[in-house]
Amino acid sequence: MEHDRLSLQVETGRATTQLIATLVGGVLVLASFVARWVYADTTALHGEQVTNFYADLLAAIGALLLAVPLWVHAFECLLSGHMHMDELVGLAILAAFVTGEYQTAGVVAFFLLLSNLIESRTALGARAAIQGLMRLTPTKARRLREDGSEEEVEAHNLRPGDIVIVRPGDNIPADGVIVKGSSTINEANITGESLPAEKGEGDEVFGGTSNVTGAIHIRVAKAGADTTLGRVQDLILDAERSKIPLMRLIDQYAAWYTPITLMIAGVLWFFTRDMNKTISLLVIACPCELILATPTAVVAALSAAARLGVYIKEASNIEWARKLTAIVLDKTGTLTTGELAVTRLMPAPDVDPAELVTVAASLEKLSTHPVARAIRSVAEKARIQLHDAGDFEEVSGKGVRGKVDGRNVLVGRRTWVTEQGADLTNLAGEKYQEPEGLSTLYVVYDGRCLGWIGLEDRTRPEARQALDELRQMGIHELIMVTGDRWSVARRVAKEMGCSDVQAEVLPQDKLALVHALKKRGHTVAVVGDGVNDAPALAAGNLGIAMGAAGSDVAMNSASVALMSSDLRRLPFLVGLSRATTRIIWQNLIFGVTYILLGEILVAFGLITPMMAAMLHTLASAIVVFNSARIVRYGEHIAAHVPQRHEDQLPPEESGHVALQPVG
Repeated sequence: MEHDRLSLQVETGRATTQLIATLVGGVLVLASFVARWVYADTTALHGEQVTNFYADLLAAIGALLLAVPLWVHAFECLLSGHMHMDELVGLAILAAFVTGEYQTAGVVAFFLLLSNLIESRTALGARAAIQGLMRLTPTKARRLREDGSEEEVEAHNLRPGDIVIVRPGDNIPADGVIVKGSSTINEANITGESLPAEKGEGDEVFGGTSNVTGAIHIRVAKAGADTTLGRVQDLILDAERSKIPLMRLIDQYAAWYTPITLMIAGVLWFFTRDMNKTISLLVIACPCELILATPTAVVAALSAAARLGVYIKEASNIEWARKLTAIVLDKTGTLTTGELAVTRLMPAPDVDPAELVTVAASLEKLSTHPVARAIRSVAEKARIQLHDAGDFEEVSGKGVRGKVDGRNVLVGRRTWVTEQGADLTNLAGEKYQEPEGLSTLYVVYDGRCLGWIGLEDRTRPEARQALDELRQMGIHELIMVTGDRWSVARRVAKEMGCSDVQAEVLPQDKLALVHALKKRGHTVAVVGDGVNDAPALAAGNLGIAMGAAGSDVAMNSASVALMSSDLRRLPFLVGLSRATTRIIWQNLIFGVTYILLGEILVAFGLITPMMAAMLHTLASAIVVFNSARIVRYGEHIAAHVPQRHEDQLPPEESGHVALQPVG
């Protein structure tokens, strides 16, 4: 990371020096035109016109200052056996020098260097923006000593287990978990969410994010390059170094381009004996536009994706996204929130719903299970006073038992409480049947069944919109897979409008499904949480990890990491891929058309070397600015509001089934 920072500084310094030298050389060449006008030749010796010494001297010095960097680079490319556009430029400038056209040589070199600077400054600007990510992480941190006092330490010296204090307005120095206090955290640079997230004890936070309101104590989990922000930086840098297939195709034919162009220039000079035409052709033929066409668009696409918390490992993944014909989506944590919520209460006859919740929550307060958290949350929202509980025992996968106010209580699955001797005859009748797609827990108090509590994993409100957009894009194979029960899977799949659903599957079954789709000719994306979906994520043409912030498995197994859990990033990614490919082809078609049309005009003598240099720079700028349009792609996407688990219960306005007692 330090090496990348120093490398960026060196390259930036080199580019700055080159810019100064280019400006000085340009001024000297411009001064030569002024000198030719001021010191116009009016004297003749023996009938011959006297050349303007001052104008030629200024032009020659300026041209040399501008041409030397191009000649050096061209010579280095020849020694390494790598063909580059500078060979064509170098020959054009050398030909102008040989024929005494110093001003022509200077103007051509100036505009070609200016074009190179546009390219290099674009790349350096992107790298500087990425390096700016790391500057978000503070260099200092306030670490808590064992005696309770504070000490200031270097952030990179923090170790897992350290407790750091972060006050309002400070950036968080490392990834970790809040152990004391609560605050509002701005996570836009990690997740792409513009709205801050409310965080409290037990919640995860990320290094480089901003603490807005309260003072918090954080137990460090990862620091330095191991943080989420550090891994994000590596993802973007690796993506910029990689190439999409279209870029590799251009590289494949680049070695043939320079020799063919030189042959055409030689033929033109042989038949016309006009060096100005030959120089013009060499300048026009420089393939700057073709070289810039793809990388500038890719850098702009990576920038647009990063703005919304979409991090792409390799540039080739941008091209894969536009080809997708099938998407396999995990249910839990992808289409649903991954957190259970109580949505139905079914009290037994003559039992008050509040009594049902009171008994269940009083016992479940001793459990850390997600089910227990959902039941406690209902009691808190209803402001129910819980009773004392003891003799607590949790039976894995079945339920819990214990005592509330000295009475025996069971909370668990129907089969389990029946095995424990509970009498459920008071729940006979169609009214008390368990609805499909709902997980139910029966509450038994001192041998008497009080009724059941229905829970479900709520679907994400933005998920249906995202899947509808994918269908409109022509992706109709939207398959949901889950290890959950068929009744739950069918409910979620129907609500999402999935084309197919597979339930009660194991990780190897998901992998087999992906292979089967690929054998049928589909280009497959797999969307999951990056944990139990890791094999399928790696097997898909495109593996997309949802909510990947802080997840090592997601970062390693997926090819694209969506740092937030907003599925609207998925159609955004497909649309971005298609827009990027469209821009690249626009750039390539423009570049080829410019070169062919320019060479024809040169052959008819309609373009001079100076005009060719100016047109070349203008064409390069058009390609760069056309690619830059992609940076704004996705600005229409509204920010997703991040919520904590205790805030995800009922709202009627959410469109889900509201929490309701039925009796």
